[in-house]
Formats: sequence, C-alpha cells, structure tokens
Amino acid sequence: MMQEGRPCVDLAQQLHAVENAVANAKRELIHDHIEHCLGDKIETSAVAPKTALLEFRQLAKYL
Repeated sequence: MMQEGRPCVDLAQQLHAVENAVANAKRELIHDHIEHCLGDKIETSAVAPKTALLEFRQLAKYL
C-alpha cells in the first residue's frame, strides 16, 4: 500500500482491521479450547480439576 502511494490513514485502517481479526481468532480459539478440551477432560476425569484450572489461568492471560 505504501509503494502504491496510498494514504497513511488507509494503511492504519487496514492494520487495525488485521489486528482485530487476529484478536478475534485468538479469542475464539481459546474459548473453544476451554469449552471442548478442558471441559470434556474434566467431565471424563481425564484431567484433575486443579490441573485444568492451572491451564485455564495460563490461557486467560491471552484473552
């Protein structure tokens, strides 16, 4: 875009859109992991609740 001589505002707008898309994808990935991976493991006793809570805490910092 810069090489094409487009205004800086256009570039900033595009970068903002990319940042939002990445943030939304990350949030969806984490929510899906919490719901399906951690939730299913707790329900089937494949992982101890304390271990799941630790993993949840590790994931939460990325939200």
